[in-house]
Amino acid sequence: MRIASGCIRVGDQPWPDRLGLIFDAVAQVVADYAPHEMAVEQLIFARDPTAALKLGQARGAVLCAGLKAGVQVHEYSPKSVKLAVVGSGGAEKSQVQHMVRILLALPELPAEDEADALALALCHAHSMGIPARRRAAASWRDFRP
Repeated sequence: MRIASGCIRVGDQPWPDRLGLIFDAVAQVVADYAPHEMAVEQLIFARDPTAALKLGQARGAVLCAGLKAGVQVHEYSPKSVKLAVVGSGGAEKSQVQHMVRILLALPELPAEDEADALALALCHAHSMGIPARRRAAASWRDFRP
């Protein structure tokens, strides 16, 4: 099993081009790692309708890239991801980052976006009954910024 993570950056291109970049980048990750399953975050409530629409479109590009390659998609709410990784559905981003670093024995704190994606993968692994790697006994309560 290989563990890798990163972020897709799309820059300032026109919106349709950004969606294409997201699709292509996810398709490349799927081609490189050949996963059987992928986990995505369910849509969240957004006060700004334009932002919600764009988030939905970007999510659609991600889903299509995975589904086109035959990858089974699983969805999780942000609250369930935080609960699985931190133990509290109302956890702060810094707590998620800290616990992801601990659970995956990472040498340094991952960036917020990267930690969110890794937390989603951990949530999926937990829900599928996949045993966690051996890790240090720690809790988000141990975290001190």
